[in-house]
Amino acid sequence: MKTYINSATAISPQPTFCKPFEMVKPERYETEFLKCVEPDYKEYINPALLRRMGRVVKMGVAASIQCLKDTGLEKPDAIITGTGLGCIEDTEKFLNDIIINKEQFLPPTSFIQSTHNTIAGQIALLLKCNSYNYAYVHRCFSFENALQDAMMLLHEQPDFQILLGGVDEITPASYTILNRLGVYKSVLGSDTGVFTDKTGGSIAGEGASFFVLSNNPENAFAAIDAVKIFYKPDDIGHTESYISGFIQKQGLTFRDMDAVIMGYSADKDSDTVYDTLSHSIFAENNILYYKHLFGEYFTASAMAVWAGANILKSNSCPDAMKLRFNKVDQFKHILVYNQFKNAEHALILLSSC
Repeated sequence: MKTYINSATAISPQPTFCKPFEMVKPERYETEFLKCVEPDYKEYINPALLRRMGRVVKMGVAASIQCLKDTGLEKPDAIITGTGLGCIEDTEKFLNDIIINKEQFLPPTSFIQSTHNTIAGQIALLLKCNSYNYAYVHRCFSFENALQDAMMLLHEQPDFQILLGGVDEITPASYTILNRLGVYKSVLGSDTGVFTDKTGGSIAGEGASFFVLSNNPENAFAAIDAVKIFYKPDDIGHTESYISGFIQKQGLTFRDMDAVIMGYSADKDSDTVYDTLSHSIFAENNILYYKHLFGEYFTASAMAVWAGANILKSNSCPDAMKLRFNKVDQFKHILVYNQFKNAEHALILLSSC
């Protein structure tokens, strides 16, 4: 059963918040990792509350409020979020306080706000929403699991309007740790040519993407047909089989995919999988990418859904996202394919209304 996207809002390292979709463009990287272009939060949050909120909470609250505003919805029937690291900045503050105060007289604020469900909880408190509220924390499956929950809930409660989000932040400390582990790499002074360098480590990023989902196609600009996750396929042949089976189950073929949004991240190991598939089962498809604009993080696939929904809405694609592209008269089906280190694979099928 289709799930309709009635609004979509994103805060990202690009000017995506309340700005035209076409404004996204690659630039020379001036920092080691990509940080969000943040709005004036005072327009969305009481200044008295702002000073007690962590940065990722501000991002999530502002994006969710604007998302609801776009549909004229005051209060959703459910709030579901996905996050890989949650409020990592507040977690770091709490751990630092433990050391500084020698484990005594610890201020509780950072601890209270360090939990992964803080974002969804804070949104609910501000909206006075006492309904279903759930946060999923499953590494790179966090957003997909949140999306699956939303789709199942809409199947059970057809009249619901659900606020769905994928949120993660990056801090200098978390970047340093993941950089040492080879997950991320510095892109300071580089441009998008870093994607052809074939070196280890991804471009680190962050973002907050929110959607209002419902079963109502009225005023919707895209639909989510299906979502699938699979873990550690034995080889590339199994990966191809999973993807083929997913598309066939929807009664479609590869030729029906007007574009495939792939999670190219500039990491040689992960990108090898995308390269192989783009020349095998996706050899005749348009290939789009997005992490050179928004970076890699645990819920980056939420940004891909945001981008895909906007492509379907505007029936156009920014040049910055085109990796291999032929003209499309009408976008009808877009496949989002994301994987991390060839372990966590996720597929989301979007379609026009």
